[in-house]
Amino acid sequence: MKLKLAVLPGDGIGPEIIDQAMKAVKAVALKFNHELEYDFGLTGAVAIDELGEPYPEQTHQLCMDSDAVLFGAIGDPKYDNNPKAKVRPEQGLLLMRKKLGLYANIRPVETFESLLHKSPLRRELVEGADFVAIRELTGGIYFGEKGRKDDGNTAFDTCTYTRAEVERILKLGYEFALRRNKKLTVVDKANVLESSRLWREIAQEMAPNYPDVITEYMFVDNAAMQIIQWPKNFDVMVTENMFGDILTDEASVITGSLGLLPSASIGIHTSVFEPIHGSYPQAAGKDIANPIATILSAAMLFEYAFDSKVEGKLIREAVAASMTEKVVTEDIAEGKAYKTSEVGDWIADYIANA
Repeated sequence: MKLKLAVLPGDGIGPEIIDQAMKAVKAVALKFNHELEYDFGLTGAVAIDELGEPYPEQTHQLCMDSDAVLFGAIGDPKYDNNPKAKVRPEQGLLLMRKKLGLYANIRPVETFESLLHKSPLRRELVEGADFVAIRELTGGIYFGEKGRKDDGNTAFDTCTYTRAEVERILKLGYEFALRRNKKLTVVDKANVLESSRLWREIAQEMAPNYPDVITEYMFVDNAAMQIIQWPKNFDVMVTENMFGDILTDEASVITGSLGLLPSASIGIHTSVFEPIHGSYPQAAGKDIANPIATILSAAMLFEYAFDSKVEGKLIREAVAASMTEKVVTEDIAEGKAYKTSEVGDWIADYIANA
């Protein structure tokens, strides 16, 4: 099989963690005799510094010409701390989502036996937790009309959704539920928001088309509580953009480390695979960042972009083995902490010798 990848390291720890994920990708390609072709593109603060824009046209073209995108992280304190900055790294992320049609973000939330004691929740609450959060990614308040009035003293952000956008993401949610435990939780705020009432109305229309799936409806504030109280009650959760942004970050904490969870952004053009954590600029260049989420994102890349389940499973097996053997970075280490590059080397070696 021929694999053509766009590799976007981005900012902060992005280049370091992407390096480790690429070690795993190369090891898999070699083991399974795949032809691997890849090229690097600029995005985020590094792209602004070099080219004046966070998602340059040449980067977009590289993504369009590739089968999948492996992405690191975006963000830089010099922009975070300047509220009047006209161009920001995060604008590149939103533009990439819009231009690639990345309408759905898939975040699996699962716990690792060797790290259950690291979770802020009691073991009996999180042991066996395994659900998928599906977040709509190109609509809602992040993309709606926004601005200032009254001489800049009043600000507004508009949350807008179309029927087509809601149907598309709910269909994906039902498809995931059918492949898993046949339960879909639709999260909204239909008691207050008109956009949420549209979501619930469409979900109620679609539910009879999926008689094998239990459909439940939950207000977002209740969902935020239940993720903490009963995380094992969820199977597939689907929600709008801003709610999904907040809830998936909350859910990520129950695993014990932000550095463990991957994600896939599924689109109408090229899909993007990335860790859920940010650019962590304080750790940039120190070889201490946890690369596991990025390596697991590479596993999702094989599974979703190339339908290569065996390759993805081998990467997951290598990651699980590294944690069992305690070859991990300082954020989850007990005793000796390994460097980012050492964890990447260990996992690549495991794949090569499996």
